[in-house]
Amino acid sequence: MHGAGNDFVVIDATRQAVHYSPAQWRWIADRHRGIGADQILIVEAAPADDPDGVDFVYRIINSDGTEVEQCGNGARCFVRFVREQGLTDKTTIRVRTRSGVIAPSVQPDGRITVDMGRPHLAPASLPFDPHGLATVNEGLATLWRLDLAGHREADQPWIGAVSMGNPHACQIVADIEAAPVATDGPLIEQHPRFARRVNAGYYQILSRTEISLRVYERGAGETLACGTGACAAVVSGIQRGRLDHRVHVRTRGGRLTIDWDGHEDASVAMTGPAETVFSSTVRVPEAAALEGGFGQGGTR
Repeated sequence: MHGAGNDFVVIDATRQAVHYSPAQWRWIADRHRGIGADQILIVEAAPADDPDGVDFVYRIINSDGTEVEQCGNGARCFVRFVREQGLTDKTTIRVRTRSGVIAPSVQPDGRITVDMGRPHLAPASLPFDPHGLATVNEGLATLWRLDLAGHREADQPWIGAVSMGNPHACQIVADIEAAPVATDGPLIEQHPRFARRVNAGYYQILSRTEISLRVYERGAGETLACGTGACAAVVSGIQRGRLDHRVHVRTRGGRLTIDWDGHEDASVAMTGPAETVFSSTVRVPEAAALEGGFGQGGTR
């Protein structure tokens, strides 16, 4: 499946046990030897005694085999999947993620809106250690000059820190096509001030209601779209006084719409497409066969 070009392998774990090693997840996500995906989404049944009455549990595995907290484009695909597979006929479902409960809804035009929850702006929520960094205030936002190795002080980026259940370092650029996503993105993602790594977002403001966005995602590299990255960038831009409360986000894979009223206790809503590309079964190699490389055979 894909949501605005951000592509996923989606696995139904409501009717089968799915437990793989990091090497096996990497094999599934590998674009040459496996199926290929930015992330793998796992659909699990909700526990009968779930205190929040959720319909499903949603797990996200990055292409590097690590599990993460949240994925907005994936959440839209999740809704499309469970409806197409006959797992529910609801138009709004409640889904538990590692970062909390979200509530995606199918709109009359076929697009899907996801209540992504409220943003968290305190550095500790990412977590992010800003101690000793230069700061500047713009609007309601605090920006930090991030100390990137090999960069002169004048070239160090000013970033806003936003958690959408997963961590984002957002910066405004003058030209989205010339943004140093491939070179600086990995340095930001792995920066020691982010204890659990971070998604590096670059956005160009086209108007108060439209931005262009590129994101170097934690554990996946640059993707064609990043839903939580779009939410974080819009929150950062609104906080800085640069954007209105509804913003259209151009990504390389498609268009998303983000709504946020600017209050820290208000949820962010994201609306966009979700498409099924193909369905199949796959035989996953045994974990031992993948040690030191990709092998043959295995379990389905």
